[in-house]
Amino acid sequence: MTLGLSVLCALALDRLLGEPRRGHPLVGFGTFAAALEAAGYGPPQAARPARRLRGLAAWALAVLPWVVLTGWLAPPQWGPFHDGGRVSFVAVLLGVLALYLALGGRALAEHARPVAAALAAGDLAGARQAVARIVSRDTAPMDAAAVSTATVESVLENGCDAVFGALFWFALAGAPGVVLYRLANTLDAMWGYRNARYADFGWAAARLDDLLNLAPARLTALAYALAGRRAQALRCWRTQGRQWKSPNAGPVMAAGAGALGVRIGGPARYGGEWQARPVLGEGPQARPADIGRALGLVDRATALWLLALVLGSWIGA
Repeated sequence: MTLGLSVLCALALDRLLGEPRRGHPLVGFGTFAAALEAAGYGPPQAARPARRLRGLAAWALAVLPWVVLTGWLAPPQWGPFHDGGRVSFVAVLLGVLALYLALGGRALAEHARPVAAALAAGDLAGARQAVARIVSRDTAPMDAAAVSTATVESVLENGCDAVFGALFWFALAGAPGVVLYRLANTLDAMWGYRNARYADFGWAAARLDDLLNLAPARLTALAYALAGRRAQALRCWRTQGRQWKSPNAGPVMAAGAGALGVRIGGPARYGGEWQARPVLGEGPQARPADIGRALGLVDRATALWLLALVLGSWIGA
């Protein structure tokens, strides 16, 4: 039952406390990673293989020492990486702390709800300002429907990054697994861009994040289907998931939109240029009320994950 109780405690801490307002380890990690980037980026005229190798080396230097340190302080207490010895109470507590710091379920809601509140009050300018904090696209041309769509997309996609990916790697490899996942995900957010600076240097960060999310994304899509309109979600996942540019976001967003019975995606403007994007889901375009429904879907999917992990922990005890 150690795994199930650890997950329950970490989820409760995230729900009650949210992200630490001061001294969050990821802030310090971001500063550390930025220093590694500055030191190891190298000349921009270097050959592509050299730039990619520098990015991979920076990723390894940023992530692996912390994973090894976590494995020494809090080795996995269950699963395939458990050494079979007695459960360590200290390691369990450190594991709960690591998972809590890796979760962002409450933060996800805290960023999405102000958008919904502004739209409900008829404050389109305020809604644009609020949604700009969670999306990278241009918000100036957005109407209420576009703001709603962008927010629902963010909630569905980040449900995997902020909650389910962390739960998966914690269940598989304990505290070292969740540290590996969260740090890799952070570096993807910092370096995983397809622009002139990061297309090669950030190549490893983007590919490794894709790899680490391969299983969690599909389990997230399944959880969304089970927590919503199941048949419609599975159909959208099957027929639309591969149309999205991201191999992991596509299944998650298609299944989530299908589970809600709404349409998301479509053209969006980035950096002043309109980009064609496929439409995901079925039904009417997402509306302001669907932001709260998307958060509810993430909550129900989280409950399903918790139930599965508790049952699995109990059966394996």
